[in-house]
Amino acid sequence: MAKQDIQIKTRDGVAKAGLFRATGASSKAGIILYMDAFGPRLALDGMAELLAGEGYAVLVPDLFYRNAPYGPFDAKTAFTVETSKAALMALVSGTTQEMTISDGGAFLDALAGEGVTGPIGVVGYCMGGARALNAAASYPDRIVAAASLHGGNLASDAADSPHRKATSIKARVYVGTAGVDRSFPPEQSARLAEALRVAEVDHTIENYVGMAHGWCVPDHSVFDAIGAERHWKRLTTLFAETLA
Repeated sequence: MAKQDIQIKTRDGVAKAGLFRATGASSKAGIILYMDAFGPRLALDGMAELLAGEGYAVLVPDLFYRNAPYGPFDAKTAFTVETSKAALMALVSGTTQEMTISDGGAFLDALAGEGVTGPIGVVGYCMGGARALNAAASYPDRIVAAASLHGGNLASDAADSPHRKATSIKARVYVGTAGVDRSFPPEQSARLAEALRVAEVDHTIENYVGMAHGWCVPDHSVFDAIGAERHWKRLTTLFAETLA
């Protein structure tokens, strides 16, 4: 597996990103992996490598580049220590959905510049979940599949909530939710399902009963190997059926 460190020029600066491909492969289909709140790190690299092993070029951009350098953060303890929790919350709240939507165009251009000119899928974890859905709504001509795993605020009262843009989504959508997740309560799940249904978006919303927010990511304190394997099966099937 080969990782290429690249720099992506955006409207607001330069974002660092990792581009993962199987060694010697020239993938036409690509995936953008929208990070969780702890930023790019070895755990996300490993997840990108698994997806790249399926035959895709996988881009993992630093969504917090406007505030670099920052961290690094330990995903197991960062929210239990007040100083790191405050720093993380400032990064998350200071990186708006609109910023990441704007960055999405640069991410797609970067993939095209690397020869990835075919269909694109997006997947986001935690804060990346809503960003993946907003990307699908903002770039419907390029993004054919979008997945959110333990994403928060997918159908909130906020003006930038992804459910408000459901009519713009042409991608197939998969949403995997933690069994109990304060950031995506049942009323939001119902609201998202209704918005996607009315917009005639091909979608699945699946509740991983017994899983906690963060269960997919290996370095998270609530990582669950069985739940993570289940999500990989769903994710690889989604991309196999849409990016071929």
